[in-house]
Amino acid sequence: MSGTDITLTARDGGSFSAYLAAPESGAGAGIVVLQEIFGVNRVMRDIADGLAAQGYFAIVPDLFWRQEPGIQITDKTEAEWTRAFELYQGFDENLGVDDAIAALDHLRTVPGCSGLVGSAGYCLGGKLAYLMAARSSTDATVAYYGVGIADALDEGGSIQRPLMLHIAEDDEFVPKEAQAEVKEALADNALVEIHSYPGLDHAFCRVGGAHYDSAGAALANQRTAAFFAEHLA
Repeated sequence: MSGTDITLTARDGGSFSAYLAAPESGAGAGIVVLQEIFGVNRVMRDIADGLAAQGYFAIVPDLFWRQEPGIQITDKTEAEWTRAFELYQGFDENLGVDDAIAALDHLRTVPGCSGLVGSAGYCLGGKLAYLMAARSSTDATVAYYGVGIADALDEGGSIQRPLMLHIAEDDEFVPKEAQAEVKEALADNALVEIHSYPGLDHAFCRVGGAHYDSAGAALANQRTAAFFAEHLA
């Protein structure tokens, strides 16, 4: 199963691309997939294709388009890592959330989409997914090892729909102190479900990545699948 590249209109003008994968049935709920720092690459497209195989419309917006459209790099070379961090450091988080919301709004208009649309983000996208839960009309949200969530806990009170967080306890980019702050701040919100993975590092679900853990990835993805099945049915 494979999707297609489409063009979206930004909320503040301009246009950007997104990868859209559709379920074979032609009908189902939707999920906005929020990228890592490597752009809308094969890893993100495979995630979207996998969600389509589960019966969802899945869209991956190009969130780096304002810096350089069409970024598709990997985690395999030092040069690519350098470029990825340059893009990350130059990224406007608020505009990124706006672009994700534009993708969410578009997905609801796709023929066959039920109108229920969730969000799932990884790494950079994990932080954006958390912000989507606080700022948008996403119906259910999953954040995988989001970097910097502890810096936006003041927005936690705006979360009014289900949110699941996957936290890698040995995440090289999220100190244990920050993990504890996130857990404490969101502990009293019954809509937030937090899963912590002992011994696992950042991006443990990235297939082919240095820290990929098949057992941890399978568990996290099973939890995500059950979560979306419950809240996007």
